[in-house]
Amino acid sequence: MQPSSIPLQTLKRLPLYVKYLKSLPQNGALNISATAIAEALSLNSVQVRKDLALVSSGGRPRIGYITQDLLFDIEQYLGYGDTRSAVLVGTGNLGKALLSYKGFSQYGLEIVAAFDTDPTLAGTFVHGTRVLNAQKLSDLCKRMNIRTGIITVPESAAQRVCDTLVESGVLAIWNFAPTKLKVPQNVLVLNENMASSLAVLSKHLNEQLYEAK
Repeated sequence: MQPSSIPLQTLKRLPLYVKYLKSLPQNGALNISATAIAEALSLNSVQVRKDLALVSSGGRPRIGYITQDLLFDIEQYLGYGDTRSAVLVGTGNLGKALLSYKGFSQYGLEIVAAFDTDPTLAGTFVHGTRVLNAQKLSDLCKRMNIRTGIITVPESAAQRVCDTLVESGVLAIWNFAPTKLKVPQNVLVLNENMASSLAVLSKHLNEQLYEAK
């Protein structure tokens, strides 16, 4: 089963299941049920059962899943066992913050290099990741067969960087620039629009404060 064959919301919930299963004691119960997972994560048990059935055939009535087998099935489906190399373009404050995060590896992602147009940064290291001149982006992506790119540049430069990544063979782009990128149909762009998220938070806060009056 291909990742694109399941609903997006299910795909987003799978890492939650992985995190919960990994938090369980190693010497705990051998089996776990979809209901127990749903209760622990405050989710609908029917939805959790459907999610797990899409990625694992190990569930048994009244028995549930063998915990470690279920964890293995979900991680295999998500590709966590096959670490994917990625590049990050733009080492400003946001780029540096992402480079400082050490948790990507547990989700099968390794940022192997960062790029910036500032020539004074070339050859330096940010949280252990080497920064290279942006002119070397295409060459490195092709040479290392990079398929994932992270964009943390200003809006004005985002599409240009995106074009370079796509031309270099990148098929998945995590975009933190506040702009909609144009890409071929076979390239996936995941937008992290902080302005939109803040707008939603602000609207919710205003509604709650209004109701409290």
